[in-house]
Amino acid sequence: MSQQQDLLRDAMRRLNLTRDAFSERLGVRRRALDTWLLPSDSSESRAMPEMVGKFVAEILQREALDAGSVGTGQRPLAQRIAAEGKPQLLSVAQFDRGSLEDLFHVADVMQPIARRQKVTRILEGAVLGSLFFEASTRTRVSFGAAFCRLGGTVCDTTGFTFSSMAKGESIYDTSRVMSGYVDALVVRHPEQGSVAEFARATNIPVINAGDGPGEHPSQAILDLYTIQREFSRMGKLVDGTHVAMVGDLKYGRTVHSLIRLLSLYRGLKFTLVAPPSLEMPAYLVELVARNGHVIEQTSSLAQGLRGADVVYATRVQKERFANGETLEGYTPEFQVCKALVDAACKPDTILMHPLPRDGRPGANDLSVDLNHDPRLAIFRQTDNGIPVRMALFAVLMGVEQQVARSMRDAGWRSPAHIGPDDADFDGLD
Repeated sequence: MSQQQDLLRDAMRRLNLTRDAFSERLGVRRRALDTWLLPSDSSESRAMPEMVGKFVAEILQREALDAGSVGTGQRPLAQRIAAEGKPQLLSVAQFDRGSLEDLFHVADVMQPIARRQKVTRILEGAVLGSLFFEASTRTRVSFGAAFCRLGGTVCDTTGFTFSSMAKGESIYDTSRVMSGYVDALVVRHPEQGSVAEFARATNIPVINAGDGPGEHPSQAILDLYTIQREFSRMGKLVDGTHVAMVGDLKYGRTVHSLIRLLSLYRGLKFTLVAPPSLEMPAYLVELVARNGHVIEQTSSLAQGLRGADVVYATRVQKERFANGETLEGYTPEFQVCKALVDAACKPDTILMHPLPRDGRPGANDLSVDLNHDPRLAIFRQTDNGIPVRMALFAVLMGVEQQVARSMRDAGWRSPAHIGPDDADFDGLD
């Protein structure tokens, strides 16, 4: 049944259709489509007629022919997103909308494995070198978990103190030596551009897990994947949506990468909410504006959230402040809390955050009093990091076409709810 759901979701995404428009295109009732998209363990779930499945496949094939993309689609995705000809992910600039959608399709295939329903050993014998020269919990563990769920193993190094770089070893030497030990590298480093240096010294896959205030491409990809899945549940499109980005937009590398990915879509409105000292870098504002999107900048939180379809909050990156730089205009009132959300946001607004968030009383961050609000998507967001990062590994290591046929049932039983207050693990059907 999950293959049926993946096919339908992928078709809606590629055709850029809402559920209403897609059901009309198929000539079926919206209610029928909804039952085909329900989880297989739902009492209302129904199998899609074989004829409909063939029709969906024909529509997708016809669209590909009309777009003249058959030849392009035959090239491996790793080649289409390559960095200087290598299977490496350094920046979201490596993606266009088509390659992004293709990666999301691979992530959909990974969902049963990420949900602990299926297992695969497709990367059995492969070793990941996890080099984090900066503090991390979610990113480091989720990359490791993703690689292990594909059957690989992980060698971990955290911090400069425990690496030979503390002895003066160069990035080039470290990268070249590690490449002789492992089959892929995930690197986080506090200096912008440093991960690109690691990548230039090797031909093995390298993934940028954050380079100072630069980029965090995998986080932006999983953020956009989350937005698409949340919108799919509500019958909405990313095209034409209103996104409010809140907080430290100057040093927040997650928003730097996400706004570039979102600019690949059409007709978006961005409201950038930050004090003057933490505004989005001008070059990114200009880049997004050149793509024809509407951009508003404000320091008023209540004004900035009004009418937004997505609110993406970030914490202040104090560790990146230059010498003598102070935090001005960012008071405890600058907090996305339940009272403000209820007053300014819509019932179906999606609330997101890359985490970690500051949950202490009076913190100017995403408030913990939203934890039971159904609009809060931060835990569904973190869960989506596993299938997305699995997809990145599979694509960069050239095994994405083998995953589906390599799956087998998991030998253990996982809980239907990961947290005591969660909805179903998928949370979106």
